[in-house]
Amino acid sequence: MAKKSPLISLLLLLSFIMIHYLPVVSSTKWCVPDVDATILQLQANINFGCSQGVDCRAIQPGGSCFNPNKLINHAAYVMNAYYQTHGRTQEACKFVFGIIGMITETNPYGDCSF
Repeated sequence: MAKKSPLISLLLLLSFIMIHYLPVVSSTKWCVPDVDATILQLQANINFGCSQGVDCRAIQPGGSCFNPNKLINHAAYVMNAYYQTHGRTQEACKFVFGIIGMITETNPYGDCSF
């Protein structure tokens, strides 16, 4: 049997330590509207997202994300659905939805799953 190099053994040990002991960083992000967004901005973003292929049935009465029945929650659903299906990029949130689009790492939706 061939003798292993001490350098290879050290690299394997360090790799094991790195894999098992580094904290896992979540890569999950959401696109949401700024809390200062106006009613007109929120409605414009809903209209845009729904016209671009976002399935907006979830925010209709009886839909899984209808409640809470607030414009900001419905806009958040549409903006995030668009963002998730368009590459999760800055462009798919901040540039598409203007100054009110914000990317967050905190799930703002609670029980409503996207």
